[in-house]
Amino acid sequence: MGSEAVAKAFADIRAALAVLNAEVDGCGSEPFSAADPLAGLADGSLDILAAAAAVEAGVAGLKARAAMKYADTAHTLAPPGMPVQAQEMAVAAEIGCVLALGPRAASAFLSVSHALTTTLPLTLAALHAGTISWQHARVMADEAATLDAAGAAALEAHFLDPDTPRPAGAATIGEMPAHRFKHKARTWRERHHPESIGKRHAKGVADRRVEYRPDQDGMAWLSACLPADQAIAGWNRLTALSRAAQGPTEPRTLTQLSADHFAQAILTSGTSATFHADNSAGNGEEASDSDGAGLLSPGIRAQVLVTVPVFSLMGLTEEPAVLDGFGPIPASMARDLVANGADSFYRVLVDPRDGAPLEIGRSSYRVTKAMRNWLRLRDGQCPFPGCSNPSLDNEADHLLAWHHGGTTGISNLGQPCPKHHKLRHTTGWTPTPATKNQPPGWTSPTGRHYKSEHQDWEPPHWPESALSAMPAQPGGHADYLYIPRSPGEENLHRVLYGSS
Repeated sequence: MGSEAVAKAFADIRAALAVLNAEVDGCGSEPFSAADPLAGLADGSLDILAAAAAVEAGVAGLKARAAMKYADTAHTLAPPGMPVQAQEMAVAAEIGCVLALGPRAASAFLSVSHALTTTLPLTLAALHAGTISWQHARVMADEAATLDAAGAAALEAHFLDPDTPRPAGAATIGEMPAHRFKHKARTWRERHHPESIGKRHAKGVADRRVEYRPDQDGMAWLSACLPADQAIAGWNRLTALSRAAQGPTEPRTLTQLSADHFAQAILTSGTSATFHADNSAGNGEEASDSDGAGLLSPGIRAQVLVTVPVFSLMGLTEEPAVLDGFGPIPASMARDLVANGADSFYRVLVDPRDGAPLEIGRSSYRVTKAMRNWLRLRDGQCPFPGCSNPSLDNEADHLLAWHHGGTTGISNLGQPCPKHHKLRHTTGWTPTPATKNQPPGWTSPTGRHYKSEHQDWEPPHWPESALSAMPAQPGGHADYLYIPRSPGEENLHRVLYGSS
């Protein structure tokens, strides 16, 4: 009966697909809307698209379970004495042939399937329910791969346990693209990994490299794996240089300008594009080329925010800091950026009580700049669903227009990228209200609401020497703490309120 039941189930699925295809073609038994058939067809197509994504996720979960059930039975049926490695190769080969996958892709599929069916039950359940996609499940498996069982369970619970507190307006992981979930999962993993990020970073530095890969149409990729502070500084500097070069007489796009600046920097003779050895963060001071003309203008600066817990900055803990546009970095890297005065980097302290931003470095303080920086901290990137455009390129925008009574306050500001800023003002897409700590969501022309992605703030770790409470000064500002008398009071006060 088993084979007959399977055959009938898939026949029913194929029949259902035929019905749905007819509905998409507008040839169903009745229109989606008798009053407005065209608008009804458009809205109905979106409903079919959303439901199809959920069904795809369920099918992906089914494939994972079926693959592992085959693997288990194949190992059981293997001849006595057959090496385990040979058994695994045989299983991967069979799965690869059935799914038309190459050997590496088949092995990767089996690896994710094994993780889902053995150590990630919440992820598998979400996949079956259609609330996440296979791409999301693969991210979860990848990030949990180097964690022990308890760590993997905690990672799952943080993102998928319904009892985990989260803002009502925040998008769930299934409501954001998998690449955005990967950023959030990586951030959580870096903060909670049993091995310190400093030790893992040291291993990564030893593996730094440049890679070359041919591409189509006479093109090729040249990429470098670098320490995060160097990479983000170089990226932001290229962006700033390219933005400065744009104008009415410049036909090249921002992307083309960045590529041209990069090529010119690595191909020009001399040392014109070399960062000073004492400033690996890239403060923009370059030596001159052999002809006496600097390749890159030293006047170009690209501001980068470094969010660092107070006690981590003091060296009392090794809790990771956060580099704007990248994510967690070792505390030692953050201390070096602050101590060496890299003028493209601005320190942002976080409150030792709850992890919220405390103040922005005094050297960059002006009202308008501080508001823009707060937007960058609040949103992390363009707040449009799925957009990863970094804060440096985004534009402050009134959610409720000034001429309609909107104020210039954080809760009435968004920072969409130029593309989604234009989308907002030229189409029916509209942002929803925001708060000081929560970015706006968006409502589409069809009336569907899409939640925003929120930052994952966490309370910092307190060192044993500073476990005494530090209550806020009654009636004071959020950026002022009452510091109780203690041996470390002077140092803490200097870090909180001294020069950055």
